[in-house]
Amino acid sequence: MDLLQIIMNAQGGGAVDQLSQRFGLEKNQTASALEQLVPALLGGMQQNVQPQGLEGLLGLLGGGNADAYLENAEAIQAPETTQTGNNILAQLLGSKEVSRSVASQASANTGIGADILKQMLPIVATMVMSGMSQQSAPRRSSGLLGMLDTNNDGSIADDVLGLAAKFLQK
Repeated sequence: MDLLQIIMNAQGGGAVDQLSQRFGLEKNQTASALEQLVPALLGGMQQNVQPQGLEGLLGLLGGGNADAYLENAEAIQAPETTQTGNNILAQLLGSKEVSRSVASQASANTGIGADILKQMLPIVATMVMSGMSQQSAPRRSSGLLGMLDTNNDGSIADDVLGLAAKFLQK
């Protein structure tokens, strides 16, 4: 299952419902927004996250609590999630200008206002990172950094970027 599907199916579809409620959108509009934003965030990860930044990015998820951003309905509504998401966006996309550009492009493709999509981006960023954590869950017994170092070379940079590339390929 790809990352977009993990997000769409989280909480039996309830995560999409929560996003829809929070931003005043119909469920199909939220799904369209996710179809635009998730690949853009993964592309940003692939292009902008440097090896030394990956550990910090993973740390933003709150250690073993990363699943909460997809599995806990209240997390989508929590103000802290927006702050965490903004921190993730800063590392994934590098600047507010890039975030605005992503929102504008998604707006052009979905018909949803860019202002709403700019507000949605931080929440979706936390969901993306949470989904990546869930996708790797079977390997979690050796710790988050251990599970990401799939080739046991001592570096997680190549492994996380490879995982992001895999999610971009549908």
